[in-house]
Amino acid sequence: MIDIAFSKLAIIGVAALVFIGPEKLPKVARMAGTLLGRAQRYINDVKSEVSREMELDELRKMHRDVQSAASDVESTIKRNFSQVEEEVHSVWNEAATGIDDNPLREPPTLDQVSDKSKNFRRKKLAHTSAVPTWYKRRTGQRSRVISGAARVAKYSPDGKARTPRSFFQ
Repeated sequence: MIDIAFSKLAIIGVAALVFIGPEKLPKVARMAGTLLGRAQRYINDVKSEVSREMELDELRKMHRDVQSAASDVESTIKRNFSQVEEEVHSVWNEAATGIDDNPLREPPTLDQVSDKSKNFRRKKLAHTSAVPTWYKRRTGQRSRVISGAARVAKYSPDGKARTPRSFFQ
């Protein structure tokens, strides 16, 4: 701030002592200190208010930028969606007129769809399984596996599962 050396402060103190007098000098010094403190607080308040306003302006600008970008994205999504919808409708209408003359053909029922999916799964399993099920049945390979605890319970001599023992018994 202000570059005041010790020698300049000494000269100002001697001049104040001469002009004001030794009786009033402490009161004047206190008054000057309080006024200087008030001035510094006022300056700090003004600085903080200015910085808040600048940050608020920056936030408003960022908000406007984000909203404009969001509206641009929304408009492009709507435009693309309408284009895709038009293409799907045109392809659907072309396919409906190309297959038969009745474009209002009824969709398949739920039973027909479930039968078709079951047949598809059965055919796919028949083609992709490594060992056929008829061979597994003939050779005695297990097709269902049970856990160790279930096996103990099933094949124990008394027909009941063993009671668990404590580790320390």
